[in-house]
Amino acid sequence: MNETFQNVGRFLVSLIFFSLFIPGCEKIEESVVPSVPFSYTINVNLYPEVNITGNSIYIPNIGFGGVIVYCETPGSFNAYDATCTHEVNKSCKVKNEGVTGTCSCCGSEYIFIGGGFPSSGPAQEGLRQYYTSFVNGMLRIYNP
Repeated sequence: MNETFQNVGRFLVSLIFFSLFIPGCEKIEESVVPSVPFSYTINVNLYPEVNITGNSIYIPNIGFGGVIVYCETPGSFNAYDATCTHEVNKSCKVKNEGVTGTCSCCGSEYIFIGGGFPSSGPAQEGLRQYYTSFVNGMLRIYNP
């Protein structure tokens, strides 16, 4: 009987470990923005503004046109390429303003809540989304 409890205990510890430390396997949708493989890690404690729900920051020189990191809730982040999906070139950047962003070229506005989809302007597709993994204050943003 005692051995059974030990086996169940090991199973539960393993299950908890894998559920906490293995990132989700959800598929990121394809995009008109070119796919660029990268992996970048930031310490979110060094960016206090991104720890507040509804705030976003821009990180240059990763992805295709830089990355916008949006705080959905404390500890839950979305990452989007800052390249407009209507004007697909590195000079047409989406400037982040909290929960929204606006393309510097065509004026398309995107909402970062729930997928980075356009809310106005000529853009028809959402921003390219990247994978994120958050553990112990470290946010990994990556595109395999």
